[in-house]
Parts: sequence; C-alpha cells; structure tokens
Amino acid sequence: MATKTLLQGINDALITEMERDENVVVFGEDVGINEGVFRATSDLQKKFGKKRAYSTPLTESGIIGAAAGMSLYGLRPVPEIQFADFIYPAFDQIVSEVAKFRFRSGGQYPCPMVIRTPYGGGIRGGLYHSQSPEAYFTHTPGLQVVIPSTPSDAKGLLASAIRGDDPVIFMEPKKIYRSLKGDVPEGDYTVPIGPARIAKHGTDVSLFCYGAMVPVCETAAEKAKEKLGVDVEIVDLRTLYPMDEKSIIESVEKTGRALVVYEAPKTCGYGSEVAALIAERALDSLEAPVVRVGGFDTPFPYTLEKIYVPDALRVFLAIQDVVNYA
Repeated sequence: MATKTLLQGINDALITEMERDENVVVFGEDVGINEGVFRATSDLQKKFGKKRAYSTPLTESGIIGAAAGMSLYGLRPVPEIQFADFIYPAFDQIVSEVAKFRFRSGGQYPCPMVIRTPYGGGIRGGLYHSQSPEAYFTHTPGLQVVIPSTPSDAKGLLASAIRGDDPVIFMEPKKIYRSLKGDVPEGDYTVPIGPARIAKHGTDVSLFCYGAMVPVCETAAEKAKEKLGVDVEIVDLRTLYPMDEKSIIESVEKTGRALVVYEAPKTCGYGSEVAALIAERALDSLEAPVVRVGGFDTPFPYTLEKIYVPDALRVFLAIQDVVNYA
C-alpha cells in the first residue's frame, strides 16, 4: 500500500493499465508533453512515447470520434475531456454513436473506451469549468457512468473501466483531486463496476452520495452524531449506471429515512432517480419523505460557489429535518 491522492490514484491506474496492455492509448487536450491541466497524465508520454500518450487539437467531437474508431479496430482508448463542461460538442458522438455500437451491431462490435473528465465545483472555475452533467449520461442506455470518491476507488474503478468492453464515462471530482488522501494498493488492482460502497454503517438515516459529496456527508454525519445522537449510514454510490439498487433499498429498509446529496442542479439531477427508486420499492419502509440536497437551479456561480455547492451544514440541517419529521 502507498498513500496517494485521488489524482495520483488515477495516474497510477493509467500507468498500470498501459504497462499491462499495449492497446491502451491516452490522448486529449494538453495530455501529452504538458501532462494534463491537472497533471493526471504525468509521465505517460515519457514512459510510453508520443504514439500512446499525446495531445490533440481543441476539438472534443474529433477526440471522441477518433476514440470510437480506435476502439472498433482493437485499441482501448482513454480520451480525456479537459473539463466536463467541454464535453457537449462531443455529446452527439457519445450518445448517438458510442453508446449504440454494441446494440446496433447485435453485439458484434463493442466499443471499449473510457472517457475521463473532471467535473464539479471546488476550484472557483465559474460557469464553464464547474458543471456536473452526470445525469445526461445516466439517461443514455449503453453507457456506464462511474464517479470515484477515494484514491483506491479511483485506481480500481478506472482499471476495471479500461478492461471492460463497454464505453464508460469516468467523471473525476476535481475538488478532491489533491485534498483527499488514502491507501492505494500497488500494481494490478481493480474494483468492480456496479456495487456501491458503504462508507459508514449506521442505523438511523441513509445518506446516498458520490464524488466530492462523500467527504461532505462524512463531516455532516459526525456533526449529526455529536449534536443529535443520530447514527448516519453513508452509501457511496460510485457507479451511477448501472445503479446498485439492491444496496440502496437494503439501506433504506434498515434506517427508514433517506437523503440524496449531489452538487448538480436539484431539478432532474441524479438524486431524483435515487429518490424515485426508493419511493417505488421501499415506500413501506419510509418514516419520512426522501430529501434531496443539491445545487440550485441556476448556472454555476463564481463568487457564490460556496453557497451553491452543498456543504456539511446544509446536509446536517437536512438530516435534522428528516429525523424530526412527525
């Protein structure tokens, strides 16, 4: 084991998988000699050369289109979209082509590729560098959507995504790229795509979250224990699609109360799907309405970033409301 940041866990996975499989190719804007805007691709070009780790022109549709062609001809491309906010020019390539190759070919042509992209707030990036578009892709059959929240999961989930035969949107919470550290297994290491992770066991309230909201919920849970005597269970969803419905329902059946925390706009955000699932399959277990704590229904602000993104206090107050529901 080695102590690493989430960013280093991602870099470790890329190096490990490129060493393991010569068909893995990494590319994107400033990915090569500049090693990525956040340095997630550090040392890749030095280790593997310009044919396997290189920079591209500023054309997201071209990056994803090229990756799709590569995957159909036997490579395992890992294209990087510099910020999730920039993924929209490639949206048609992703949802109309990449997501559908396996289905339109009757399973003959899978499209193994991993689209890496940092998402969310936390760096004062303003309107065009802070968005959380995960719901768009969870609404698209044929795509897997993965968001790690720990360094070990960052490495293990990314490795599994690269080895899989379906396209994956791998979204990285840039707010905790460097601020969060943890033990990461060295060498060959994978975490299966699909199962959620119980970040904290509890008996009174279930908190469902992912990405940068996991440490926020952990802080809120500590405050709830101290101030309210409430034992909070935290479920790190980590694989948004496919969703781990079993773990969600089991947690709600145990606690009887549920909150979903995410930083995307609240309306039609991913948390709405979690809330709907609970309402459909665990209604008899609920002792209070399901509560969503999300971003506001506005473009992401610059000066008011700390107000927009849910913090531990907002989550704590929501826990308090759910517990006190008559």
